[in-house]
Amino acid sequence: MKFEESGLNGKVIEFSLLEHVMDSHGMIRAGQWDYDRITYDYKFEDMTNGDVYYFRFPCHVIEGETETPHAKIELGTPYLGKHYYPHGVEYDEEFPKHVVNQCNKLIEALHNELHV
Repeated sequence: MKFEESGLNGKVIEFSLLEHVMDSHGMIRAGQWDYDRITYDYKFEDMTNGDVYYFRFPCHVIEGETETPHAKIELGTPYLGKHYYPHGVEYDEEFPKHVVNQCNKLIEALHNELHV
């Protein structure tokens, strides 16, 4: 599921600000990056049935290199997927309303804090 109306796609942010804001909202970069691309993940775990969902936020480096504080990062369209062990993540699913609502709250918070 893509969040096409996020209002964040195409916005350019300095890496140090992006990293700080994403981290403050539990969006983890971990090993999901190289010198041109970054993906931040937020993991949802449903403790009642064991379902796992990932809210993913792709980014592209347009100036500098990842992990350089002043690198310019272009934000992509966030998307949501459900993890199926051992096969991976599927994105064309029906997602629980509470998970989608939480993703929209994260998008709103990121929008406000990134000043875009």
